[in-house]
Amino acid sequence: MHLEAFCGAWLDHPFWRTRFVLSDAGDIALILESPIKEVWIDISKGLDSEMPDQPGTAEALTAEVVPPAPPVVQEKADFNDEVKRAAKICAKGKEAVVSMFQEARMGKAIEAEAAAPLVEEISNSVLRNPGALISLARLKVADDYTFMHSVAVCALMIALARQLGLDDRQTREAGMAGLLHDLGKAMIPLEILNKPGKLTDEEFALVKTHPEEGHKLLLAGKGISEMTRDVCLHHHEKIDGSGYPRGLNSETMSLYAKMGAVCDVYDAVTSNRPYKAGWDPAESIKRMAEWKGHFDPSVFQAFVKSLGIYPVGSLVRLESGKLGVVVEQGEQSLLKPRVKIFFSTRSQAYIKPETIDLARSPEKIAGREDAAKWGIKDIDRYWAGDIG
Repeated sequence: MHLEAFCGAWLDHPFWRTRFVLSDAGDIALILESPIKEVWIDISKGLDSEMPDQPGTAEALTAEVVPPAPPVVQEKADFNDEVKRAAKICAKGKEAVVSMFQEARMGKAIEAEAAAPLVEEISNSVLRNPGALISLARLKVADDYTFMHSVAVCALMIALARQLGLDDRQTREAGMAGLLHDLGKAMIPLEILNKPGKLTDEEFALVKTHPEEGHKLLLAGKGISEMTRDVCLHHHEKIDGSGYPRGLNSETMSLYAKMGAVCDVYDAVTSNRPYKAGWDPAESIKRMAEWKGHFDPSVFQAFVKSLGIYPVGSLVRLESGKLGVVVEQGEQSLLKPRVKIFFSTRSQAYIKPETIDLARSPEKIAGREDAAKWGIKDIDRYWAGDIG
């Protein structure tokens, strides 16, 4: 059977694609076990049925398979509620990227249409509450890095596109570009991508081929936008011309490549890797701001506004001496997020966790803090709960 569409949400069905040939009885069992109650089957194709003789039936069925859905207005969501939804999106998103990489390795053409539902789910989550999925996607185990990095950069690109005032089509394309920017790593051996130690010069040279390898795969793909190919090829360029593979500069890099460069680096430095622990989100923003010649200043400024000076998950010290982790951005000021306090530096002891909205409190942030300095481990549980 040629399955054309599921009648239900992308997260409710067990496949990353929404259109494919259904040839395995096990796949049918999975659909029956899911919340999906109806599917569209194109009966003009397939081996199990013949079309009726009425003229025009095939065209009518094909035309009616996927009716245009009305735009969904996304309401602002509570952070804790969105984290739960975001966890499902991240889990299924990782499976989708794993499948895409496997298909690329086997020489199967990448289809933008197949990846579009995932980009839409991520975009909707970012619209409901940007901090939830972006922060959750940062929490990845080493072997998942390459795949979850694609999901994270997709979300970061969408949040940045919104901050820059790009329209809905450009924002979706930016998300697609983020999702597929590292596709070329499908052609790099996993033992090199996940190597716990320092890469040899030969291994590093091989890794540096991934933008061009990805660009080749996208050129052979279906429905891939120029923006997506551009970001894939140029996300390692720098505005001073010292990047790769083309040595572009501020004048020759597109806006989208500049966006990709910032989003790619931020997720890389804040994530745990086989060879190093991730940096604190606020520390990462500070360090990236100090790198001269790397990022476009106006794009980086918009990026900081989209995440906050103290992104979700940042460990901060308040003027009272209490330590807390940022759990959500404030509505009015980048300097006044919501913080969950849990430790007193004065008594050097844990205290009962309490969430404070700095926009409505006399408390102020005195600065960032290093968790290791105070012997604090697993601070992410204070904002992600058991999900991370």
